[in-house]
Amino acid sequence: MARIETLMWVEKYRPVELKDLVNQEAIVERLLSMLNSPREMPHLLFSGPPGTGKTTAALCIVRKILGESWRDYTLELNASDERGINIVRDRVKTFSRYVGIGGEAPLRIIILDEADEMTNDAQTALRRIMEESSRICRFILVCNYSSGIIEPIQSRCAIFRFLRLNEEDVVDYLRHICKEEEVDFGDKALSLIYEISGGDLRLAINTLQSSASFGKVNFENVKKTAGISGKSEVGKLVDLALRGEFKQAREKLLELMRVYGMSERDVIKYANEAIFKLDLQNLDEVAESLAKYDYRLIVGAQPDIQLTAMIAELGKIGKESGFITKKKETKR
Repeated sequence: MARIETLMWVEKYRPVELKDLVNQEAIVERLLSMLNSPREMPHLLFSGPPGTGKTTAALCIVRKILGESWRDYTLELNASDERGINIVRDRVKTFSRYVGIGGEAPLRIIILDEADEMTNDAQTALRRIMEESSRICRFILVCNYSSGIIEPIQSRCAIFRFLRLNEEDVVDYLRHICKEEEVDFGDKALSLIYEISGGDLRLAINTLQSSASFGKVNFENVKKTAGISGKSEVGKLVDLALRGEFKQAREKLLELMRVYGMSERDVIKYANEAIFKLDLQNLDEVAESLAKYDYRLIVGAQPDIQLTAMIAELGKIGKESGFITKKKETKR
């Protein structure tokens, strides 16, 4: 068993009780009142930006309800990896109906992370399972966008909308970790980490740990870490695509997905952030293009084909906007 010192900080400092969640007081209060009667608890839907504590809250709930044996009575799936109807019919249906019936646990709990990535057919099948297994099973659906969940499922859940974390709360938490790990740090560096993470506490902690590996968490080391982060690499992808360097942009896309493990929709999200920092005349075309490919991914289109097509379309938009000419003039 690995020593705790070798764990990733994002896991080492993950809260195990709801009361320790960062800056989600209203949600914690509602959840604690529900946990007074676990069998009467409805299915739950957690939505909100990444890194705000949704999955952590789900894990805190199963620990509270199921105690030390929570792993025996919990099924946790990442729906973005296993989003088809077959996984719902096989693993979810089997677990919800048969596992551990007659045991001491009051409920069986299924956590579906990134549930908004599931296809509509899979969600329709899931709705039926939620109805049929409600006597012994509860579902906790975790998503970034509740609009990606079909209405019949939303109506069967208590919905909790997690807020993006503010700078003060994130910096305070990072400062606490630095003190626990006895790492030298500067407040200016912690503020930069918040800016890079955009309120995503998970990304902020990972950036903090990467910066600490240089010896101390200062402004320069955070900049070094940010320079090799996946988010900044999407900026390079956008630059290559707009300049019409299709092959190089395609290679950068594969690197992001296979090396950095970035999801398809995160590529589009970070591309959107990078593009709107540029001086492009036809931003309306860019917004329409990104929205089109984001929608196609939601409804289950093949991700690799769609993102490759997006790169090609960005090349056309870049050419029409004179992006290449502007880059040359800037270099002069």
